[in-house]
Amino acid sequence: MPDEFRLPTNVKPTHYDLIFKTDLDNMTFQGHGTIDIDVVEDTEEIVLNASPDLAIKDVKVFSEALKTEQTQGSTELKQDQEKERITAKFATPLPKGSKAKLQLGWEGKLGDNMTGELTVSHIEEHEGKKRYYALTQFEPTAARKAFPSWDEPLLKAEYTITMISRADTVNLSNMPAVSERPFVESPEATEGDGKSIGKLAKMFSLKSEAAAPRVKGWKITKFEKTPLMSSYLLAFANGHFEHLESSYKSPLSGKTIPLRMYATPEIIHQAAFALDVKAKVMPIYEKVFQLEYPLPKLDTLVAHDFDAGAMENWGLITGRTSAFLVDPKKSDLAAKKRVATVMSHECAHLWFGDLVTMEWWDNLWLNEGFATLMGEVMIIDKVFPQWRVDSDFINAHLARALDLDSVRSSHPIEVPVPDANQINQIFDALSYSKAGSVLRMLAYYVGEDIFLKGVAIYLSKHIYSNSVTRNLWEGIGEASGRDVPKMLDNWILKIGFPVVTVREHGDSITIRQDRFLATGDPTEEENQTIWEIPLSIKTVDADGKVSVDRAILLTEREATIKVDTSRPFKLNSGTTGVYRVAYTPERITKLGEEAAKSGSAFSLEDRMGLVADAFILAKAGTSKTSAALSLVNTLKNEEENLVWSTMASQISGVQKLYWEQSEEVREDIDAFARALYKPLVDKLGYEYSATDSPDTIELRTLAISSAATAKEPSVIAELQSRFKHFVETGDDSKIPADLIRSTYTTAVRHGGRTEYDAVKKVYKNPPTPSAKISAMLAMTASEDSELIDETLAFILTDVQIQDTMYFFAGSASNRLARRKLNAFFKENYDKFMKMFEGNFSISRLITYNFQDLTSEEDAKATEEFFKGKDVSKFNLALAQALDSIHANAKWLERSKGDVTSWLKEWKKQAKL
Repeated sequence: MPDEFRLPTNVKPTHYDLIFKTDLDNMTFQGHGTIDIDVVEDTEEIVLNASPDLAIKDVKVFSEALKTEQTQGSTELKQDQEKERITAKFATPLPKGSKAKLQLGWEGKLGDNMTGELTVSHIEEHEGKKRYYALTQFEPTAARKAFPSWDEPLLKAEYTITMISRADTVNLSNMPAVSERPFVESPEATEGDGKSIGKLAKMFSLKSEAAAPRVKGWKITKFEKTPLMSSYLLAFANGHFEHLESSYKSPLSGKTIPLRMYATPEIIHQAAFALDVKAKVMPIYEKVFQLEYPLPKLDTLVAHDFDAGAMENWGLITGRTSAFLVDPKKSDLAAKKRVATVMSHECAHLWFGDLVTMEWWDNLWLNEGFATLMGEVMIIDKVFPQWRVDSDFINAHLARALDLDSVRSSHPIEVPVPDANQINQIFDALSYSKAGSVLRMLAYYVGEDIFLKGVAIYLSKHIYSNSVTRNLWEGIGEASGRDVPKMLDNWILKIGFPVVTVREHGDSITIRQDRFLATGDPTEEENQTIWEIPLSIKTVDADGKVSVDRAILLTEREATIKVDTSRPFKLNSGTTGVYRVAYTPERITKLGEEAAKSGSAFSLEDRMGLVADAFILAKAGTSKTSAALSLVNTLKNEEENLVWSTMASQISGVQKLYWEQSEEVREDIDAFARALYKPLVDKLGYEYSATDSPDTIELRTLAISSAATAKEPSVIAELQSRFKHFVETGDDSKIPADLIRSTYTTAVRHGGRTEYDAVKKVYKNPPTPSAKISAMLAMTASEDSELIDETLAFILTDVQIQDTMYFFAGSASNRLARRKLNAFFKENYDKFMKMFEGNFSISRLITYNFQDLTSEEDAKATEEFFKGKDVSKFNLALAQALDSIHANAKWLERSKGDVTSWLKEWKKQAKL
């Protein structure tokens, strides 16, 4: 890795003693640090990270090797704003092998762009004014915004944190507090704690203020020293928090670990479910990894304004309200599943990321891929088996991964990111979902028990340390006896994924692998990779016996395998592989017929994969879109929610593709959709019961919302009636929690000012986080031009930064708002760049704004708009959006006549 992007290695930090004073009244913070360092080479300068926004002062070094044992003042302090570094030069070189202490002070302003020190959120009115609180968000490179530091994951150190804050607030950090006392001026204090407090008072200009009316004094909170950890995992917070408390007993040591959920008073009651999930998953992780959680407590702080969904700070997890809050009486099933999977995901990071940390951000996938698979599938499945999360993974993660990885501007899972400006961009579907999908494929191939044994070996060998990809392969290789790098290196280190094409020869099949691109046109140079592909071939013999051969690997470009093609067969059984399968049109018809049978040999996971492959391969021109529509029509009597979820997603993709085509073809697509969903609505109805299974709940919700989107009159009328009752009476009891989103959206889409203002009121005072999201998406659903413009203007005046993405996503999904959103973003480009400077969300805005456009003219206009602009912080998202536009344009051009003809024939058969 180029030296210019990494800090010099002449010194190494071992311990930070940091003091932070947070002043929520004046929106400022001050800090002082003493950093123990090992001197690795003779040096007269120390280079470390510091944001240009920090005002740094009083830089001094004390060297044990100096004969005078006196502190030296810095003779020169240089600041590199672009690289966010400072260089302190000293008159006398520090000798190799010695130890030193670096002392410095700093101050800064509390920020509001959701990164660094300190992110600020405002809450309810209190005594006539808004009350604020503060928390940190350091991943990936924002610790330097809070304090000068060696802000790289490899440079682990111990941390001792002291916080000075108003006496009526709560201080939180990674470790438990060892002491907390009010600051009281004591001129007589000359030794011990009194002397230390006196120094702090002088350092931070503290006054006891005990006599001042309505002014709270200061208090000083000191926390236990942390274990070795990376700077991005440090966290602290200050505010008027309340908490819920629980605990779990370690199955390994028998210790009781306290667990808390912190939030502001008006929402703390909604944190009980997340606390319960945390208490259930933690002992499971310990048993699976055979490693005890090493910290003495685990807190979670719920934030009103937060960039990422959540953050795995060691001992102090943080995250947005929608990630951790559920009202058991008012929240829908989707909200509960999100809270459970997010909490489990963050708890997985306590081992993957916190205890064992990647050496550099190119190995981010070791953190996120594992947290995705372990947290959202393997562990949460043990707590909520009724959710069938392993099957749902196909829709939630595999589809998302293959979608992004099918464009030319994708990137390998392990991708070089030397420049800190690029790091935020790789927190994407490849580092999370594709990495998790590849690990899931490996687990199925070697067996889950062996896979987890290998993971435990890997963790145990690297505790409190850093790792790279080969370390994980060594652990799983040791457990399985397999050459894991040989099998998986190309999946991790190479861009893209394969499509396996199947040709039949009676008693055998010939299979060939090529790189898959959504545009269907990989060049010879782009098609060089040969993946080792677990084929997982499912066959059915003459007696109807089903078997799956998971041992066969395709390790070359092409191979022939014995298969009786007169009987049903399917590759990628269970849809566990990270690839697409292309069959002949005749075989697709046979697969559909077999899949539609009662008691089919093809599992629900098989059927999900069949449907997804049919549509995605049609998009690439490998097959016809009409064949995919015929497959869905064949499966119209399907009973499984997850298969319907796949079909609904793909039908929605076709509706979105034809957004600017003739009204006739759009109406025909909607008519087909209505024919699919209306029978489900009639069967399942609108009422939810406590005895409903999760699948029944989700299928009912899916059918009603999809039918409403397809303009089914009876469904629209029903939802409008329920919403009208709510508006007129304030009683929302006729709107089940799981129908809030579709009810709000339908009412606004087919209503006017009254309905719009009603959901806007919910947005401003939501009963739950999921209701707030539903209200935001409903506001963007209006088909009234004036209300669309009003909503877009609202984004810049009344919307929290973290919520902007919902308004963008909703507007982009509205056929009549998409062009307006595009123009609005371009008109206010500079404002958005400033709003989202340095955080994760800017890439999402680019994606939502451009990826669903469908013409080459759109691609050219987009390229022209960004010409000459600095796109370095979202260049990946922009390139991927442009690739998506090209793919959409090609798919539309290829499919127009095909889809129109198929719909015409379908209408004849359906007698419409």
